[in-house]
Amino acid sequence: MIKVILCDDHALIRRGIRDTLSDAPDIEVVGEAGDYGELRSLMRSLPVDKQCDVLVLDINMPGRSGLDVLHVLKDEGTTTRVLIVSMYPEDQYAIRALRAGAFGYVNKGGDPQLLVQAVRTVAQGRKYVTPEIAQMLVESLTAPAPEQAHQKLSDRELQTLVMIASGKRLSDIAEELMLSPKTVSVYRARVLEKLALSNNSELTVYAIRNGLVES
Repeated sequence: MIKVILCDDHALIRRGIRDTLSDAPDIEVVGEAGDYGELRSLMRSLPVDKQCDVLVLDINMPGRSGLDVLHVLKDEGTTTRVLIVSMYPEDQYAIRALRAGAFGYVNKGGDPQLLVQAVRTVAQGRKYVTPEIAQMLVESLTAPAPEQAHQKLSDRELQTLVMIASGKRLSDIAEELMLSPKTVSVYRARVLEKLALSNNSELTVYAIRNGLVES
């Protein structure tokens, strides 16, 4: 039996994923969490026979993002394999997530059965990539494409960019990421400098044009 933990800050999304996975006879959802803090507590409290094989993790959460969690788990040397689920298209975050240690990446808008297939693949210790991601990997090896400016951003800088472009104020971002407003301002300044932009309006236009947020 493949034991799975779900981590997503949207309860309805978690329910949908849980229902999809629970229909599979070889998969058991042993716990759910809405953020990193809940996830850590859950993973520590589970008995040995309920320790999860696969963590299904949303990439965009309050506090520590999915990418942050990947880095933490990688540094700790955990044996739990992580499958990233996201509303963002593969070409924006999949490669970044895989480089951070994820075993696979699935778009939330895809066929639910692909999620089941992905969990089974990851549980076996194999990487799960969609045909779209496979194509991107091949292209990056055979003919590296010019790097887009936002690909040079750190994970936290990219997260700040997306949140500002989504209309959130710096104070809201600071509260959600559990950072000081001064720290968020530093991230914003770095983003503007690296992207050669002047203000939030230009930042938002950049994010929309590059598919980082929905228009």
